[in-house]
Amino acid sequence: MFTLDLRERPFTDRGSRLLVMAADDGSLWIARALYETRLSETTVLKGLRLFRGDDELEVRQAYPDRIDFDGGLTLAFAGPETLVLTGTGARAVWEGGEAAVDGSFTLVGEGRHEGVPEKAAARWANWFAKLPAVREDLRERAEMAWWTLAVNLIGIQGRESLVPSKYGYVGLWNWDSYFHAIALRHADPALAREQIRILLDNQRPDGLIPDVVHDHGVLSETTDLPRSDLARLAQHVGGEPIREVVPVTKPPLTAWAVWKIHEAAPDAGFLEEVYPKLVRSQEWWFERSDPDGDGLAEYLHPYSSGLDDSPIWDDGPRAEPPDLNSYLALQYDRLADIATALGRDGEAAAWRQKAQALTDLMIERRWTGERFRTLVGDVVAEVRTPLDLMPLFTGRLPKEIADRLVADLRSPSFWGERPVPTVAFDDPRHDPDAMWRGPVWLNVNYLLADGLRRSGYGAAADELVTRTLAMVRDGGGLYEYWNPETGRKAKRATTGFGWSAALFADLAITSGA
Repeated sequence: MFTLDLRERPFTDRGSRLLVMAADDGSLWIARALYETRLSETTVLKGLRLFRGDDELEVRQAYPDRIDFDGGLTLAFAGPETLVLTGTGARAVWEGGEAAVDGSFTLVGEGRHEGVPEKAAARWANWFAKLPAVREDLRERAEMAWWTLAVNLIGIQGRESLVPSKYGYVGLWNWDSYFHAIALRHADPALAREQIRILLDNQRPDGLIPDVVHDHGVLSETTDLPRSDLARLAQHVGGEPIREVVPVTKPPLTAWAVWKIHEAAPDAGFLEEVYPKLVRSQEWWFERSDPDGDGLAEYLHPYSSGLDDSPIWDDGPRAEPPDLNSYLALQYDRLADIATALGRDGEAAAWRQKAQALTDLMIERRWTGERFRTLVGDVVAEVRTPLDLMPLFTGRLPKEIADRLVADLRSPSFWGERPVPTVAFDDPRHDPDAMWRGPVWLNVNYLLADGLRRSGYGAAADELVTRTLAMVRDGGGLYEYWNPETGRKAKRATTGFGWSAALFADLAITSGA
């Protein structure tokens, strides 16, 4: 079993917002994860040390179910809001408090609790037993991913929601939730469906699915953005923060995720429930997010792309990279699949026609003979990103175009020991540590592999998956993104990241034991 370092991997539990972490002075501190709030502002307890007589009892090891100290003492969760120390003949000391530990002592929370370590161990054993078989060389990292998915589950607005990270992303983010659901379908399809429902239950009447569902409401337009985000956005796109009201969402992958869940655990009732909402969402992109009316949707805000630090946005706050309409074309096909499953054959045929028509329009207006163009307003963005390759996701490209994209993917621009960089290796804007400006992101690789298979390039997909799994296996943890040159955590990436855990787990599971 893997261990927790109490820095990148804090001690926490499913349903809990409490994080037990190591401080620089060797003590432990406990904070609470809240939306858009630094942990330094939510400290519950700090300076925790244990003693027996004058001897300090150091942390021996931390595991998913407990922290073991020298002298036979243990810290474990009795419940989401309750941390209990067990052992005898010791003292717990922290800033502003001290208590004897003789049997069971409730450090955080209320009440007296017995058998806490044993109950915690049983609870975690039950969760890990749900992990499907994976290859032996991937097992330790897969278990870490499985643990990450569990501990990132917290209550938001009274519903169990899988957040991207308790380090800084304490909300239910739109496309993150689709990736999370893809992993959850292997063990708990009902919980996977719940992640989709939470978003769709917060869908606006005009069809927009909000960017974030959080403790205090939703983020669905720029008026909902925290002030810090407006200032940061101004740095990305230049000038003053965007003042006008702009809708904010995430890339349209809802029907894609719904169908993946359905393939693993069919549920016609769920399809019937979500189908009209998926249709409204699809329509929103063309009715409300195609300002020039050319039939090709645009991202009206950098955050809606999910790629808010990409150099695509150096040319302005509104853009049309090739990924967006590729997702929408595939969404038409998934709406057709759902319609067929519901016995609506006429609607299914109409969706298929729309999928082909949108793909044809992309080729007609954005294919140069060499690549698909990215437009930022009226300007062609010259930066080369893997979004140029995402039309493979449609599975509908003519072979000569698909061959050209696959050759580009496997060229030195994008292919290496650890593909795929989010800006091409040979592009002057490539920065291996800067968020969407060069690092490897698992969702990009996952979507590309999915598109390669759909387009008939199974061998290329297999190789991309193999290299991706090896990078994560050998890279030290489940990060937000990886430096493609070192294969390690990029400098500013957060840790314990939900979709990295989810997609690694899914790839490990589907790659076979």
